[in-house]
Amino acid sequence: MSNQPVTTAGEEPVRARNHVAGVVRFSPKQIRSTVSEVEGFNAKFAVIVTSGVGTMACAYLFAALALISLPAILIQANVLKQSDVPKFFTKPGLILIVAWIAQTFLQLVLLSIILVGQRVQSAASDARGVKEFQDTEMILDRLDTHTTGGITDVLEAIRALEKKAVPSS
Repeated sequence: MSNQPVTTAGEEPVRARNHVAGVVRFSPKQIRSTVSEVEGFNAKFAVIVTSGVGTMACAYLFAALALISLPAILIQANVLKQSDVPKFFTKPGLILIVAWIAQTFLQLVLLSIILVGQRVQSAASDARGVKEFQDTEMILDRLDTHTTGGITDVLEAIRALEKKAVPSS
């Protein structure tokens, strides 16, 4: 495979980097737009969570959460000494809270919400795809010169005008 971007005749190349910022940025406007496409509390909530978790801001938050318990692990592995780390980071209560959030809440609860949100977003995307296909099919049908209506009527009207404009000999 080549590294050349995909292009069609006369169009600018489609590059992933042009779309990354819109996908990974936390954008309440974009989330509101996505939420307006679905109905029901559960679907709206799942889309909000899925859209929020799929941002770099959330990735940074999760990374910070994971790093909070790292000093205690490094002390247990004899990489750091107790005196190298502020006492707050080695308190058992903090380590237990971080472990509960990471292992229980994020993995069990958030995962299922994200899966529902992805299904909702996928269904909305499929519906848009079907509508676009139907619209394209209708346009192509109207442009077909062998089908009654649409462009056929226009061509017949032009031919009729041409016959009137050309004098008979």
